[in-house]
Order: sequence, then structure tokens, then C-alpha cells
Amino acid sequence: MNELRDLYQEVILDHARNPRNFGECALSTNRAVGNNTLCGDRVEISLQVNGGVIVNAAFFGAGCAISTASASMMTEAIKGKTVTDALTLFERFHTLLTESADADDYGKLAVFAGVREFPIRVKCATLAWHTMKAALENSDDEVTTE
Repeated sequence: MNELRDLYQEVILDHARNPRNFGECALSTNRAVGNNTLCGDRVEISLQVNGGVIVNAAFFGAGCAISTASASMMTEAIKGKTVTDALTLFERFHTLLTESADADDYGKLAVFAGVREFPIRVKCATLAWHTMKAALENSDDEVTTE
């Protein structure tokens, strides 16, 4: 079990140090900004949606390792998905972090299962996801974790 936990920590650190899809989505159609005032995480999600499919996804901002890694892995996970599938994935990810769920059913996102043990860090891991949901819903309100 310790080897698995070490692997998960390495994946999170890799995405935190070398975030994928960091920057702005040049042809974005949907955007939202999220803020975790407790931790200081701030993220902007930009998406390019065409015909109900997320063609491109990017994020920009600053945050802790968990927040950055989560945003990085989220953008990878939703590219090519329909809006409906991305919103379903949001719900599933939220369940992984807040309820007892079998991490084996989550693919690469299973690395965040351990965050459940640290409730204050759940907000860090879910900020980008809540912001992505707001972007897909065309919400003009800034997303907060409070």
C-alpha cells in the first residue's frame, strides 16, 4: 500500500511541477474564474466547446500542488469529452473526494482518493472542477470554495 501511495504522490507532484495545458485556450468559448480564499488558490479555466464536445481545455492561475495537479489532470481528462460526459465526470470526481468510492473506477484520477483523508484539501482538489462546471454553464459568477 505504501508503494501505491508513493506512486500517487509522484503523479501529483509531476503534474504540480509540470502542469499540462497551463495557459489560455486561444479559441475559448467558455471561461470561468475560481478562488479558494482559505488556501489562496486561484484558477481560470478556459474551454473550447464545439458541437457539444470539449475540443480544448486549459487553465491559468496559481495554487498549491494539489490544486495545480488537479487542474492539470482535469484538463487532460475532459478534452474530447462531451459536455454531458465532463459534467458526469465532475460529479464522479466529487464523489471520489467526499464519499467512500472505489478508486479503481477512476483511472488516473484515482491518485486523488487520498485527499479524502484531509478534508481541508478537498477544496484545493475540487476548485478547478467546480470552475470547469461554471464555465460549461456559462456562469459569470466567480467560483468560491466557501
